[in-house]
Amino acid sequence: MFRLLGLILTGLLISAGACFAQDPGGAATLAANPQAPVDYVWILVCGFLVFFMQAGFAMVEAGFCRAKNATNLMAKNTIDFVTASLVFMAFGFAFMMGNDYKGLIGTSGWFLHGANYDVGRYLMFFWQLVFAGTAATIVSGAIAERLKFKAYFLYSLAVTAIIYPIYGHWVWGGGWLSKIPFGIGHVDFAGSGVVHTIGGFVGLAGAIVLGPRFGKFGKDGKPKAIPGHSIVLAALGTFILWFGWFGFNPGSTFSAHQLRIAVIAVNTNLAAAAGAAVAILLVFAKTKKWDVGMMLNGCLAGLVAVTAPCAWIEAWSAVVIGSIAGLLVVLSVYFWENRGVDDPVGAVSVHGINGFWGLISVGLFADGTYGLGTTEGPLVKGLLYGGGPGQLIAQAIGALVCAAWAFGLGLIVFKAMDKFFGVRVSPQEEIKGLDIPEHGTPAYPNFYIFNN
Repeated sequence: MFRLLGLILTGLLISAGACFAQDPGGAATLAANPQAPVDYVWILVCGFLVFFMQAGFAMVEAGFCRAKNATNLMAKNTIDFVTASLVFMAFGFAFMMGNDYKGLIGTSGWFLHGANYDVGRYLMFFWQLVFAGTAATIVSGAIAERLKFKAYFLYSLAVTAIIYPIYGHWVWGGGWLSKIPFGIGHVDFAGSGVVHTIGGFVGLAGAIVLGPRFGKFGKDGKPKAIPGHSIVLAALGTFILWFGWFGFNPGSTFSAHQLRIAVIAVNTNLAAAAGAAVAILLVFAKTKKWDVGMMLNGCLAGLVAVTAPCAWIEAWSAVVIGSIAGLLVVLSVYFWENRGVDDPVGAVSVHGINGFWGLISVGLFADGTYGLGTTEGPLVKGLLYGGGPGQLIAQAIGALVCAAWAFGLGLIVFKAMDKFFGVRVSPQEEIKGLDIPEHGTPAYPNFYIFNN
């Protein structure tokens, strides 16, 4: 691990001289477009909101997991953005947004310098970086409470250097999925697929390779509840994520001058509310208890699902999409548990399954009034608005490719690490909690933590 980090840092130092020798071209950009500062500030502020979502993920995971692993979860949610910042700058961004090679991969812009070294590229890098960090941190929840920290570090490298950027190139970088001959090609406005389905299905692969936590399943194979230590933290994290999503989705217009941001913000909020309402009502119908944890995941499921279609739908569609997301997250949590998959925070159900649904929903509900950042053609029109099956087919192809790519490469990464050094901590460490064995620092040193 340290050898790999040394190679990365060496590459950064070698590239530094070339970077310092060039002009980023800010003055030229301003002269060509006097309105650019407004757009730059808008995109950067939205990017700051997306970055703050890292705190939301950290709080959700800590709340849904046990106190004896809280330090470990904070470390993981920090290191994945540290890793993303360096590796995505060195390699991932070039793979994603560099000059297209046969629709498969980008091939220019290594270490953020070269012919495209300019302020616009830096802006695009920052925006895609915060998305890359989100994709990586989603996986953390699915594999919580039993993964070695060094394995987490290495999988973060894989996600931010290869898995996220290459699929992202296929959709957002001019790659083959954006050009398939159905509808206007596969589209994903703000990342239901590129970010959330990727993270969710990599997480599924990791959870399968790791196996369930001790005590999750009884001798009869039936799942047992392992309560998290703070529903307060989980709720706080959900509110932070909900807030951050108002940067995640409206910021994907990539311009403050696109007044569609009002539509996007309203649709984002409605889907979240609908998802939360349906999830808590469904669980109440089953258990006669108002399950706050499931309501929180229903809210997040609605947000994930609306991320792909948010700019292309009417308000009523956002409610329908969010409601179906609330239903799917409940059914999915039960489905995976009944098949022996232990996902402590419901990351696979929230992000993987509902990211997939969000992509499909574009092909159904897109109303034909908006395109790729413009109200002029080509416009995105779904089946329910007379667009025919073309866009739905394009969305289905992209969703299937996304899930297969993320799960397949995730499985390879986790299986390889498991073969070489073992990805799971020892039984003794898992029972004691990962905070002391892995980090030497308990999250709550003034309280006795029961080893359950």
